[in-house]
Amino acid sequence: MTTTVRADTPGHVIPILEDELADFTTEATAFLDGDRDALDFTKFRLRQGVYGQRQADRQMIRVKLPFGGVTSDQLDAFAEVAERFAPLRKGHLTTRENVQYHHVPLDETLELLQVLGRAGLSTREACGNTVRNVTGDPWAGIRDDEPFDVTPYAGAFVRYFVRSELTQLLPRKFKVAFSGSDEDSALTQIHDLGFIPEIREVDGVPTKGFRIVAGGGLSIMAKHAVLLREWVSVDEYLKHSHAVLRVFDAADELRKNLAKARIKFLVHRVGEEEFRAMVDAELEGEWAKADARPDPLLFLDDEAADAPAPPEDAPQPTDADRAVFQEWARTAVKAQRQAGYAAIEVQVPQGDLTPEQFRGLATIMREYGSGRARTTPWQNIVLRWIPGEAVYAVWLALGELGLNGGGILEIEDVVSCPGTDSCKLGITSSMGLNRAVSDRVRALQLTDPLTRRILINASGCPNSCGQHHIANIGFHGAAIKSGDRQAPAYHVFIAGNRRTGQDLRLGTLIKARLPAKRVPDAVERFIRLYEAERSDGEEFNAFFDRVGKAPFEDAVKDLTLPPEFSIQTMDEFIDWEREGLYVLERGEGECAV
Repeated sequence: MTTTVRADTPGHVIPILEDELADFTTEATAFLDGDRDALDFTKFRLRQGVYGQRQADRQMIRVKLPFGGVTSDQLDAFAEVAERFAPLRKGHLTTRENVQYHHVPLDETLELLQVLGRAGLSTREACGNTVRNVTGDPWAGIRDDEPFDVTPYAGAFVRYFVRSELTQLLPRKFKVAFSGSDEDSALTQIHDLGFIPEIREVDGVPTKGFRIVAGGGLSIMAKHAVLLREWVSVDEYLKHSHAVLRVFDAADELRKNLAKARIKFLVHRVGEEEFRAMVDAELEGEWAKADARPDPLLFLDDEAADAPAPPEDAPQPTDADRAVFQEWARTAVKAQRQAGYAAIEVQVPQGDLTPEQFRGLATIMREYGSGRARTTPWQNIVLRWIPGEAVYAVWLALGELGLNGGGILEIEDVVSCPGTDSCKLGITSSMGLNRAVSDRVRALQLTDPLTRRILINASGCPNSCGQHHIANIGFHGAAIKSGDRQAPAYHVFIAGNRRTGQDLRLGTLIKARLPAKRVPDAVERFIRLYEAERSDGEEFNAFFDRVGKAPFEDAVKDLTLPPEFSIQTMDEFIDWEREGLYVLERGEGECAV
């Protein structure tokens, strides 16, 4: 049975099927009783967004948030889940705009999914070889440079492909992003398929459409996407997307090596022109004659109708806190194109939110906004439709939640994946490193505007869930040997770029494998090198382009020497926020199952 909701119900993008929840209970019970093959059950639960952890008999639950959209009621549901089912009492915002919960016992999963389902939240196809969460521009619908709001079309894409027979057993996962403008705030260049809106004249009529890119990705063989279509109308974008997925699904050679089964390997093997020809050929098929206009599937949500009026007696900054408030607002507050309203980006350290913070944000959204928010690709959350007069009151309320940190998209706003906290593929504690690097950077009290623009990312392994490839300074987990012992370590990437409004750029791997406990020292040295030797007005990446790798490698050369094990150096053989001596323990991941 399908729970029917109107298309314009806020937050309800993916229909919730109660029969699927019942099926999950049946399959999970049979597996726990020993009546289901482990591999078959793994494939089944991955399509339900339930992912095995490195800890035995514990699951990670990944909740899809199409285009990052979430309502206040849904944040309350997230709070309930964190409180009742997550042993660590937190939910985690990911770089793909999902919310994840960790360490959940399998036999509690059904009840968790039911709590989510009642709020219109779905985990369907959040894992496995499927179309993953369709990400979107956090400011879509409210930004002043957008040709049109892409939100309805991102929603239609989700509805078109979720539960599609075509997309249940693709060669590998498939990631999609919709940006709201040429600024590309959804980072389409690192996605399997990306959409940038544009209005063109067609027979004298202004017509909405998309520029489409394909074949981007990070992890193994990081690549920019290539141009698939210069422009297609909104009536045709689903059909062209369908053709791309048919080409991908038919590429059986990709299935021979699951480590190299993403569509980027096909695109960059055959070349941009040949890939376009393959998609063109697919569009000649009989299937393409069917109507694929998005109109019946559009996600229509009139946020403006729920926008609050300016408060009559809003508090104003005092002399004591005016400077602090204004410094926070410098990066956190962005005027909407709708006069009188602002969007507030809330910095979420390490992407983690407690039940109290989930509920507190929900209350703020109800009291001061439209009841809507969007998560971001850098693990923050954007509160929308806040009257300008209420911004200071929101800042005060965020302060009570411990969420009024400043410096959005600046050097302290470090991004990382969960690493060995939960992931089977994790090599190092990237979350612990995040906190250590953030603490060091804050201790430096950096005020130079150019230095503050440096962005730092960390991943616990080469797979780039922390998107280390596109940071100005990026790290991915590794191990380093010292005699018969191992120490946690990181490889270093320099001069990538994820700052929107600039060309996305992949970082350069330098010759430096750093023991994990020395990484904050290395970050400080990179900063000091840049500040001491840059030209006037020269940004970090431009400095790297001018001087090359050697100065960066020289700056940390002594830090790369493996430590010798002794009582005095034992700390270097213990990862961040761990107690025991480090041992590389990497399991089989489930992304390619």
